Amino acid sequence: MSNPRWEGVPIYKIYLLRLLYVLMFVFLGKDAWTYIFTHKGPWDPAEAMNFSIWASYSLLSFFGIFQPLRMLAIVMLEILYKSIWLIIVAFPLYRAGQLMHSPATGMVMVFALVPLPIIAMPWKYFFKKYILVFKKN
Repeated sequence: MSNPRWEGVPIYKIYLLRLLYVLMFVFLGKDAWTYIFTHKGPWDPAEAMNFSIWASYSLLSFFGIFQPLRMLAIVMLEILYKSIWLIIVAFPLYRAGQLMHSPATGMVMVFALVPLPIIAMPWKYFFKKYILVFKKN
């Protein structure tokens, strides 16, 4: 019998989501907040925007630890931005034989972990709550 609190989502998916949120909070938060708090001098506006987004993302991930289903939009954001980046940046470099000698190499190692959020995502629940809701209106 499933727990009504999780609206039919298997408990193992809840724990996978929580693990994902913890990883995002710890690793992304450490990098973003350390950079923000140790930055010296004036900010480049684009750089400040990037780190503000990552810091905000880490805070939202913290809330996801406690409310995993309510924060699914940030999991989808992670799946989408990493997949898009891998397709439009990493794949062309790979095809050209230039990936291993490019500045993108370090990011590929992190972005290649995109299967984790794909596996953790409760897809049936996501479509019911985020996509099919538009059909009712």
